[in-house]
Amino acid sequence: MRPELGLIAGIATTVIFFTVGKEWLADLESAPRVALLFAWLFGVMIWCAFGVVRHADALAELLGEPYGTLILTLAVISMEVAILATVMLGGDPNPTLPRETMFAILMIVLNGMVGTVLAIGGLRHVEQEYNLQGAMAYLAVITPLAIIALVIPTFTQATTGPTFTTRQAVIFGVLTALLYAAFLTIQTTRHRSFFVQPKKNAKNIDIELAQPASAEPHGHGKVYSAPYHAVLLLATLLPVVLLSKPLAKLIDFGTEQMGLPIALGGVLIAMLILSPEWTSACQAAARNQLQRAVNLSLGSALSTIGLTVPVVLAIGVFTGTPLELGLNNVEIALLAVTLFVCQMTFSGAPTNILLGFVHLVLFFAYLVLVFTQ
Repeated sequence: MRPELGLIAGIATTVIFFTVGKEWLADLESAPRVALLFAWLFGVMIWCAFGVVRHADALAELLGEPYGTLILTLAVISMEVAILATVMLGGDPNPTLPRETMFAILMIVLNGMVGTVLAIGGLRHVEQEYNLQGAMAYLAVITPLAIIALVIPTFTQATTGPTFTTRQAVIFGVLTALLYAAFLTIQTTRHRSFFVQPKKNAKNIDIELAQPASAEPHGHGKVYSAPYHAVLLLATLLPVVLLSKPLAKLIDFGTEQMGLPIALGGVLIAMLILSPEWTSACQAAARNQLQRAVNLSLGSALSTIGLTVPVVLAIGVFTGTPLELGLNNVEIALLAVTLFVCQMTFSGAPTNILLGFVHLVLFFAYLVLVFTQ
């Protein structure tokens, strides 16, 4: 029962906010009340998010590849997609929220998460090995998808503002989904060896195919049956989805009343989604399992583009919701530098603490720009 306290708290919070909590959200004049409600919602949702990843990790250990990778990926990013879809379909849509959330996730993952992982790994183990083919496969797909989704809309001239036309949205949404599906197929079947930790002290990269990547110890407690974890995964995910709309209302009110940047909403949602994966990646780096940390970090970055873009574009087309996906010039420059540094970091040489510091500097530069546009 103790491991499922997060689920119990999530269910109780959901019931409260869909009953008496409606009156609280209708009267947000008191700043202390808003802060208290936000802390309550955000804390419970993070608690549930850790529970979702714990059950997904357990299923990955039970089922192995290719199902382990698919479950881990879909479990984490489904929270982002569900939150964005709920907010977009809930009336009074924010046309920039998908852009802010996706850009925040890319910056947090490619700079914050990768930087922390490399710094911890370098501090504990000096240098760490990873599978070059896997890292380059991630970056080869992340780069064009990020440019198509977040940069091209800024320069298209068929519409006013950084948006796609309906035809462009349909085509780019389908292409993104197809490329991501192709990547998952390759990752879980044809080239599974690209994403497994290479053996130490091997002259040639010798991949341990006898043990799937998901079978590494995850440190998430006792593992039960697959149906048990599948049911509890869905049950733990439900409060995150249902509570996303009240949380979005509190974020919008808080940023407006306090004069905070609009992009802060995307950062908060990204932190909510990524906190469990960030923790798992850091633990893997500390255990000298850098390839697992690479799979978690770069996989999260790829999934947020590969899954979120088709969903939000489809919602925008069918509901007529305007979506401003294009970044401004400063954000484009930061994205370009981030992708370039990632290519150098994962160029084949062992990683070290200096590379981690480089990524962390870019991460803090992003945070500065969030508050001082």
